Amino acid sequence: MGKETLNNRVELMAPLKNWKSFDAIINFADAVYFGVEDLNMRSFADNFKLEELPKLVQKCHNSNIKAYLTLNVIVYENEFGYIENILEKCGEADIDAVIVHDMGVIDMIKQKELKFHISTQSNISNSYAARFFESLGAKRLILARELSLEQIKEIKSKLKRAEVEAFVHGAQCTSISGRCYFSAELCGSQEFSANRGKCIQPCRGKWTVYDEKNNTLIYDGAFFINTKDLCMIEHIPQLIDAQIDAFKIEGRMRDPIYIETTVKCYKEAIEAYFNGSFSEEKVQKWMKELRKVYNRGFSTGFYFGMPRGEEIYLDKNGNTSEFRKLEIGRVLNYFPEKKAAKLLLHAGKLRLGDEIFIIGKNTNTYLRQEIKSLRIKKKSLVETPRILKGSNLAIGIIVDKPVRKNDRVYLLTKKN
Repeated sequence: MGKETLNNRVELMAPLKNWKSFDAIINFADAVYFGVEDLNMRSFADNFKLEELPKLVQKCHNSNIKAYLTLNVIVYENEFGYIENILEKCGEADIDAVIVHDMGVIDMIKQKELKFHISTQSNISNSYAARFFESLGAKRLILARELSLEQIKEIKSKLKRAEVEAFVHGAQCTSISGRCYFSAELCGSQEFSANRGKCIQPCRGKWTVYDEKNNTLIYDGAFFINTKDLCMIEHIPQLIDAQIDAFKIEGRMRDPIYIETTVKCYKEAIEAYFNGSFSEEKVQKWMKELRKVYNRGFSTGFYFGMPRGEEIYLDKNGNTSEFRKLEIGRVLNYFPEKKAAKLLLHAGKLRLGDEIFIIGKNTNTYLRQEIKSLRIKKKSLVETPRILKGSNLAIGIIVDKPVRKNDRVYLLTKKN
C-alpha cells in the first residue's frame, strides 16, 4: 500500500537525531520531528543547525515526508527574540508544523500564520483541554502519555477538526508526560532541567529508599523508577480503530540503526493492518527485530489501565537487548563506477547474506547493506576467514549507495 494512501489514515512519525537518521527512515516514515540547536526537549541530541532548516525541510518534502520542528521547552523572557528568529526560518522553509506548548510561543506562531501541534508537555488529558487548544487553532494535539486507550477514544470523539497523536514506542518517564524536576533538583540548577531538554536521567539509576516513619527499608539499591520502554506494535489494529491520527516513535537520542528498525517495523505493521495481513506470526517477527536494538524491556504503558509495577525494570539500567553493535572495520575506498567499496576488516568475519551497517564517523553516511558479493584480490568467496585480534583484511563488496573513506562498518551480533 502506498504512502499517500496511508497518510489519509494514520501518519507514522519518526524521530530525527541527525542527517544519518534521515537516511535511516526515508523509505518508511510519513513524517519526522526534530530540533534545531536548542529550546527542544532533547538538547543533548545532535540537533540540526538553524541554517540547515530549509535544506532539511526541502529534503523531506522531496521524499513526500512532512517536517515538524519541536519547540516545546519551558521558555523564559529573554528567549523570545531567538524564538522569533526560529519561527521566521520556519516560515521561509515552509515547515509543516511547530510542536509547542508555551502559550506565548503559540501566540507568536499564530501571528506568523504557522501551523502548530500542541506538545505532550501540555498534558492534555481531557476533552475540555483538547477543545480549548482546538479553539486556539491547533492542527494536532499530542495527548498526555498517561491516558488509556478508552480515554483517547472519548477525547477524539469530542473534537471537531483537530487531529490526535499518541506515542507508540520508545522511552517512558515516571513523571507526568515528561514534566519533571528530578534532574534539576539533584544538579541544583535549571541548566539540567528535563523541562529545558537537558535531563541527566537520574530516574534510571540505582536508589535506596527508606521509610523513616515506619523504620522500613523499601528498596536497597534498586532501579525502582526505571520504566520499561513503550511497545504497542501488537496493538496497532486497536490504535487505528481508535482513530488516532498519528503514531509517534520516541528516539531522538538513539542511533540510526535503532531508528530505522523501529520505524520499519511499525510501517510494516500499519500496512499489514490495511491490507488485511496483520497476524500473530508477523507480530512475533517484528518483536524479534525490536528486541535486537536498544530497549529497556517492553510494556504497554497506560493504554490498558494504570501501571501496576511490572512496567518498572528493577534489576538493570540501560540496554537489555541480547545484541550489540560491533565495529568490525572501516571503509578504505569507494568506487562509484563499480558501485563498490573496499573495506578493511579488523574483527569478526563476513559471509554472503550477512547484513552490515556502514555509518559515518565524521560524515553523514548511513547504509544498511546486505553482503551480495565478497572479493579478496579479485577472487570471489562465500565467507572471509575470522579476523584475529591485531590482524586485518582488505575485502571488496558491492554497495547500494555511496560511502566515504573512514566510514565505520558494524555488525549486530549476539552478546557472548
